[in-house]
Amino acid sequence: MAASSPSRSGRKFWWLGCIILLVIALYTTGWFYAASQLKTTVLKAIAPGNTAGVSAECADIDFRGYPFRIGLFCSKVDVDDNVNGVSASFGELRSAAQVYAPGHIVWELDSPAEIRTAHGLTLNAEWANLQSSLITKLKGIDRSSTVIDGLKGTAVSQTGQTINFDAAHAEIHLRQNNGDLDGAISLKDSNTAIKDWPAFPKLSASADVTLAGKAGMIDGSDQKGLYGASGELRKVVADIGDGKVMTLSGPFSFDEEGYLSGKFKLEIEQLGPWRDSVKQTFPEIARTVDTAAKLLKALAGGGDKVSVDLVVARGNATVGGFIPLGSIPPI
Repeated sequence: MAASSPSRSGRKFWWLGCIILLVIALYTTGWFYAASQLKTTVLKAIAPGNTAGVSAECADIDFRGYPFRIGLFCSKVDVDDNVNGVSASFGELRSAAQVYAPGHIVWELDSPAEIRTAHGLTLNAEWANLQSSLITKLKGIDRSSTVIDGLKGTAVSQTGQTINFDAAHAEIHLRQNNGDLDGAISLKDSNTAIKDWPAFPKLSASADVTLAGKAGMIDGSDQKGLYGASGELRKVVADIGDGKVMTLSGPFSFDEEGYLSGKFKLEIEQLGPWRDSVKQTFPEIARTVDTAAKLLKALAGGGDKVSVDLVVARGNATVGGFIPLGSIPPI
């Protein structure tokens, strides 16, 4: 009887060891599955689109952080959109999530970035810092926040036209809201310079918008994008300093051909200084600017703060629905 006790104890330790090994194996399998999902989610955030037409690849991919942290590192990220003829490349990618919260992902992306289109447009950009965070759910990305510091970029068209731009600070916030997409974008101390054009004033701007039924645009699961979309522009604010502020708000829609329609409220504070800034930037249209400023001032009852209705019907923009401003091309 005494000899059987060690035998039973040995079997218990053997079964305990097997259970421990099984738990470790299951945990390891789950960890690598979570790491694979992290890769898919982050690449969708960088290159949202139809998975059949858009591919993103990580060079020198490395998973780190086992067992308590899930980390993904790539020396370079390449994106190809075969449907729209767009290719892009970015610098090093670093992303991570805690094992107890795999749906909360933080990631960083290094510059430089280069984007090329089949239409001959090339965009080169660099930044001091780009950080982002994602919250995922069963059907994709629920919300994302991206912060960029020290952004500088150059866009060159097929004809050789060059646009240089920079911003001291930029933020992009997106979230799903019961099937809709809410977006908030802001730029601080932004400069734009177009070749052979007068210098534009330094600008700070923000936009707050909702796109109805377009929650899938946050991760590319929506296939149509802005074509046929509608929404509400809650507020777009442009500030060039010294109290010169312009605000635009109102409902809008795009038809299946990409033409914009909407009824917006345009508010301009300090119309006189705005007029002078535009005339200084574009002296060749000074007479037209003066005429427009006089008309807006008359609509405002002679004041320097203007509030008018801006109506757009399939790209044709008018003030109040009867004073033509020009045409907006389709997206």
